[in-house]
Amino acid sequence: MNHPADLKYARTHEWVRIEGDLVVTGISDHAQLELGDLVYVEAPEVGTQVVATEQAGIVESVKTASDIHAPISGTVVEVNTALEDDPDFVNEEPYGKGWIYKIKPDNMADVEKLLSNTDYESGL
Repeated sequence: MNHPADLKYARTHEWVRIEGDLVVTGISDHAQLELGDLVYVEAPEVGTQVVATEQAGIVESVKTASDIHAPISGTVVEVNTALEDDPDFVNEEPYGKGWIYKIKPDNMADVEKLLSNTDYESGL
């Protein structure tokens, strides 16, 4: 499994990366491996206010469906529309082309409350 050290992780298997004043999020390599081949990604709509730890979307695989939880609170400002046609980007590049949505955080300091890659991996 690949969990880059420059990202932060939620216990619910989402990752975040700070890009300027935004936070990019997706599901971890561990999560996509457990789910198997993804066939559908439902991201929150642009403008949606998401709340940390609450459901923000859904991913469906050939095996099961799973909730995507918001790792931090904020407003969704962009979604990865490429996943509509190619949800397998999440399997192929969960930290690259497989990002799911971007948040304008209510409080950027909330990112620091998330797990490091080593803390995340120790909980798997």
